[in-house]
Amino acid sequence: MFIDQAQIKVLSGKGGDGIVHFRREKFVPRGGPDGGDGGKGGDVVFEVSQHLNTLYSFRRKKVHRAPNGARGGGNNKTGRSGEDLVTLVPPGTIVYLDESGEILGDLVEAGQQLVVCEGGRGGRGNARFASSRNKVPRLAERGEPGRELNLRLELKLIADVGIVGVPNAGKSTFLAAVTNATPKIADYPFTTLSPNLGVANLDEYTTLVLADIPGLIEGAHEGIGLGHDFLRHVQRTRVLIHLLDGLAEDPVADLGQINTELALFDPDLAKKPQVVAVNKLDLSDVQERWPQLEAQLKERGYEARVISAVAGTNVRKLLYRASQLLAETPVEEASVEMPVYRPEEDPREFEILQEDSAWRVVGTSIERAAAMTYWEYEQSVRRFQRILETLGVDEALREAGTQTGDTVLIGDHELEWED
Repeated sequence: MFIDQAQIKVLSGKGGDGIVHFRREKFVPRGGPDGGDGGKGGDVVFEVSQHLNTLYSFRRKKVHRAPNGARGGGNNKTGRSGEDLVTLVPPGTIVYLDESGEILGDLVEAGQQLVVCEGGRGGRGNARFASSRNKVPRLAERGEPGRELNLRLELKLIADVGIVGVPNAGKSTFLAAVTNATPKIADYPFTTLSPNLGVANLDEYTTLVLADIPGLIEGAHEGIGLGHDFLRHVQRTRVLIHLLDGLAEDPVADLGQINTELALFDPDLAKKPQVVAVNKLDLSDVQERWPQLEAQLKERGYEARVISAVAGTNVRKLLYRASQLLAETPVEEASVEMPVYRPEEDPREFEILQEDSAWRVVGTSIERAAAMTYWEYEQSVRRFQRILETLGVDEALREAGTQTGDTVLIGDHELEWED
C-alpha cells in the first residue's frame, strides 16, 4: 500500500544513572570514591534506504523509542550506552515538527542520516565530584531524561521525469510500456489512485526514473480530489512529460488547465521543462485530428509529439527527448542542508505558574536538574539548591509570593518551600 504521510512519536533514550560508591578492599580501610558514570541514552536516527518507496511501515508503528543507557558501576566503571535507534525511510522523506511545521530535515540520498532526537547524557558518579575540600562525596547525578518529539513525515517521490495529464490520458499505460512497473490500468478515469515509479533503460549508459502522477482535475491546487496528495510528488521531478488524451473533447484546453493547476500549487512547477505528447495514435480518430492538434500546440509555443502508449509508437523518441532535456536541466540542491538539528531555546529560561495551591516552575534546565538529582542524598539536595540560586529560580519564587510551607512543583517532583 502506498502511504506518503505519517505522524509518529519519537523518544530518545534516558542517560544511565551515575552511582555513589566507595572502594572497598581488604587492608584498604578508607577507600576513596569510585562510583562510575552512567551510559549515554540512544539517539533516534532516520536513515535513507533506496529499497523503500513508501511510508507504509509507519502506519502501524506510531511510537519509536531508543534504548536507555545503563547505570554506572563501582571501580569507576561507566555504564553501557544505549544503542541508537536507526529507522529506515524512503528517499524524498521530509521530517517536520508536527506542532510548528518546522522542517528538521529533507532526506534525499541513499545512506543519508538525520539525528532527530538525541539521547540524554549519562549522570556523573561520585568519583567525579571528589575534591580537596570534599574527599568523601555522597553525591551523584541521575541520567539526563531523553527527549520526546511528535513528528510528521511527508514523502515526495524522487524521479527524473514526472508524467502528468488529465485522468484517462494513458499515463499508466505509458509507464508500463517503457518500464517494468505494473500500475493498475483500465479504460476509465481515476484508475490510478497513487503514484507509481518505474525505471526506463534507453541504452547501456542512459536510464530514466519516471513517476506516473495520478490524473489531475481542475481545482487540484486547492486539494480538490486528491490534488495536494498528487501534486507534491511532481515537485522533485526535473522534467515533465505531459500526456494529452487524443480522444478528449479539447486536448489543448486540458493542457492549459493542468499547467495552470501546477503553477497555482507551486510557481516553480510552471518553469520545469515539458515534453507534450498526444496519446492514442493507434486510433483512427486521433490520426485524423493530429495535424490540427499539432498546429494548435505549435501556435502556443509547445514542441508537440504524437505517440501510442499501447502500440509503443514513438515512445522511445519521446523518452530520448525527455533525457535530452534532463541533461540540460541543472540538479536542484536539497532545500535543507544536512545534518539538521532542532534549534533549542535558551535552556536557562524558566517560567513560574500558579496551580491551585501550588507553584510550578517550568524550564528546560531546571526540570532537567530536578530529574537528575538524587533526593536521598543530602549533598545532592544542596547542589540542587545552588542550581536554583544560580538560575535565579529561588529569587523569582520569592517575588511571586511563595511562602514557607508552599508546594513547589518542578517536573515530576513535589518540593516544600522553606524561606
